[in-house]
Amino acid sequence: MGGKWKGLILFTLRDGPLRFGQLRRELAGISERVLILQLREMETTGLLHREVYHQVPPKVEYSLTDFGQSLNTVMAPLGEWGEQHLDRIESIAWDQLR
Repeated sequence: MGGKWKGLILFTLRDGPLRFGQLRRELAGISERVLILQLREMETTGLLHREVYHQVPPKVEYSLTDFGQSLNTVMAPLGEWGEQHLDRIESIAWDQLR
């Protein structure tokens, strides 16, 4: 579950399935390539389900599996903590800590 984007992808899919374009719009700053790689990794590890609808134009939706939902549940308190302390976190001079 490493990386910058996986937690945000889990959080974004919490309310139900989304298509690739919808995910990309929700995740400001992510490139198409990185989103594709993250989704593939999360599908491979069983966190996401990828549903392909055979129609024209093609339609693909991503949703959380039960495994992904359970991870989202345990990560929710961490997200709440981050929101409560966002001002302090943003004020940290991260570049000076290296």
